[in-house]
Amino acid sequence: MQAWLFPGQGAQRKGIGAELFSRFPEHCRVAERILGYSVAEACQEDTSGRLRQTQHVQPVLFVVNALSHLARAEMEAEPSFLAGHSLGEVNALWAAGCFDFETGLGIVRRRGELMGRIVGGGMAAVVGLDPGKVTALVARSGVAGLDVANYNSATQVVLSGPHDCLAAIATAVRDAGGRYCPLNVSAAFHSRHMREAAQAFGEALGDVRFEPPRIAVVSNVTARPYPPDGIADLLVRQIYSPVRWQESMNMLIDAGVRDAVEVGPGSVLTDLWRACAAEHSARTAVPTATWHRPPATVPRIRPGEPALAPAGSLAEEANGSRDAAAGLGSAEFRRDYGLRYAYLAGSMYHGISSAELVIRMGEAGLMGFFGAGGLPLEAVGQAIVKIKSALGQRANFGMNLLYSLHEPALERATAELYVRHDVRFVEAAAYTQITPALVRFRFAGARRDARGCPVAPRHVLAKASRFEIADAFMSPPPAAIVDELEREGSLTPVEAAVARELPVGEDVCVEADSAGHTDGGVSLALIPAITRLRDDVVSRFGYRRRIRIGASGGLGSPEAVAAAFVLGADFVLTGSVNQCSPEAGTSALVKEMLAGLDVHDTAYAPAGDMFGLGAEVQVVRKGTLFAGRANKLYRLYRQHESLTEIDAYTRAVIERSYFKRTIDEVWSETKRHHLAKGRPEEIEKAEANPKHKMALVFQWYFAHTTLAALDGHAEDKVNFQVHCGPAMGAFNRFVAGSELADWRNRHVEVIAEKLMAGAAGVLESAAPARCQA
Repeated sequence: MQAWLFPGQGAQRKGIGAELFSRFPEHCRVAERILGYSVAEACQEDTSGRLRQTQHVQPVLFVVNALSHLARAEMEAEPSFLAGHSLGEVNALWAAGCFDFETGLGIVRRRGELMGRIVGGGMAAVVGLDPGKVTALVARSGVAGLDVANYNSATQVVLSGPHDCLAAIATAVRDAGGRYCPLNVSAAFHSRHMREAAQAFGEALGDVRFEPPRIAVVSNVTARPYPPDGIADLLVRQIYSPVRWQESMNMLIDAGVRDAVEVGPGSVLTDLWRACAAEHSARTAVPTATWHRPPATVPRIRPGEPALAPAGSLAEEANGSRDAAAGLGSAEFRRDYGLRYAYLAGSMYHGISSAELVIRMGEAGLMGFFGAGGLPLEAVGQAIVKIKSALGQRANFGMNLLYSLHEPALERATAELYVRHDVRFVEAAAYTQITPALVRFRFAGARRDARGCPVAPRHVLAKASRFEIADAFMSPPPAAIVDELEREGSLTPVEAAVARELPVGEDVCVEADSAGHTDGGVSLALIPAITRLRDDVVSRFGYRRRIRIGASGGLGSPEAVAAAFVLGADFVLTGSVNQCSPEAGTSALVKEMLAGLDVHDTAYAPAGDMFGLGAEVQVVRKGTLFAGRANKLYRLYRQHESLTEIDAYTRAVIERSYFKRTIDEVWSETKRHHLAKGRPEEIEKAEANPKHKMALVFQWYFAHTTLAALDGHAEDKVNFQVHCGPAMGAFNRFVAGSELADWRNRHVEVIAEKLMAGAAGVLESAAPARCQA
């Protein structure tokens, strides 16, 4: 993984960019029109002294950095991360597609003008002392008005403030063994003294439209990647906040970056990267005496073993596996989704994948999808607000968008809700065809970047178990749907044009042997076959980016996760195992049942939301009669045209044991439900069509058994409908005898860590030993 770093003010010198101006004449013409002078002349001649004036240095350096990026982008693939020091951060955001070149130059020109108006202060670098010692030294000195402006490395910080304050601290720095180096700047940048400029800059940014970063950009203010929104706020705060460069570089290293390239003049950032990398390496080095290779098999979690290895104990084998786990799967996928691992927790309907589950995953640097299926739209909206409030500006959460055969209006309303709340990631499940709602969500806000390439800021992760569905998601949406959405104003002409060039789903997750809507497929056959289909589709449409293939279903052990990556999966998505976590939104009684399952304790049953179509889901068999009873109802539906055709004995069994009420009572409840939902046409259709009435009555059983399980009604346990695949039994065997045998300790991020670290251990132990001459 690589990062590109853009330098800030201080990198300017006479002669910079000489080899670039003739290569990009159009950009130079745009710059001259906006600035009123030639950037090439300012850099090569500098007769007007612009390279010594903040209001000119910043736009000139922005142009040189931008041209340097264009030159490198012509020769090399895009990096995994972007970062910029102070001014250079604007270049990083431009390179990530947040705005075009002209907009970026306008932003920087105004930034330079406002910062250039602040005079009477300065900056000085302190070299040779660690940041903590410098801040303590300033505090003890009693010198007021000084702020740390840059945390550049473990041995270099920059102080900012009035000249007399800086002069007063110089002797104390030297007495402490550090070097004091005044910087040639005109003001106390990145300090409290820049708040006035920052306020005016915020007003100037009010009319700028920022697009979400296409490549992760590390913020100077937070030392974390920029969120999809809030870009203007961070740019304003950056002016008076310290540049947390050392933390930013450490974040890149922790994310797997091993190479950083300085894009622009000078080598200051290259030197700082090397210093941070060396310090990080020294801090996390594993002593030779404590290092040992992983065992040939994945160790079982033993009683009393902590769920996660203690922070900082990198000599621990488990943490070594966690580091290796960060390299599994697609780096591009991790970057686009903002994740530590190529691992997701999939949605489980009726909020089983709860807001708490999604938040916990997000706080751990992972991602979960909220289970919106079956919930009222109001409850889904409340969940979004709760998740976004807890995660702040982080975007690492997703929502489920469920295909609704009988309620397309609900699917459309859900998609609109997601667009309104600026949800960026959805897991599209149970789709049998591409729908207008799906296309509207995917391409709302689509645009072209500075290079004219199509960009869609919203991601659709499609779950598919059949080739025709996978093919549909990998292709651009049907032209008729795009044309209709454009005619009705749901997509702008630009959005519609982009929709005709990009796939509906950038990520297709192969669903095999899972608890969801599935055809009972086998990963060993499906993943390689759909991967080849992907290659054909990418070639057919000439996409610039590769569609990524994921794996779901049966992932309850490290060996299974490792196998998915060996088969070529770019990411994995778990489901059943997360249903047994404390955060899952189901009853404790269900979790006890799940924790007691073995691999063979599940069965197939009709899918209630697609009753009559033959679709199936996997459910818990042990301790419940739901599977047998649901299949019985489906057979009766296939064999008869109305409820009155069912013999009296069978009808009595259904009423006594299945429904625990009469069929007439069930029909009354069903009518009330549909009328309350504003669907009187369903009742009218049922009254006219006895077979449709039978379907609605039988569907009541599926809804009732789901709610009984969610609420933990012990008296109805025999009828519990609990969607679950064999992965649950596999996980139970994996953690048997450990503290994770108790579901109360199975926090969702702990499950992720165990499976991914274990998979890394499996793959490392399976690698052939290196030979020595």
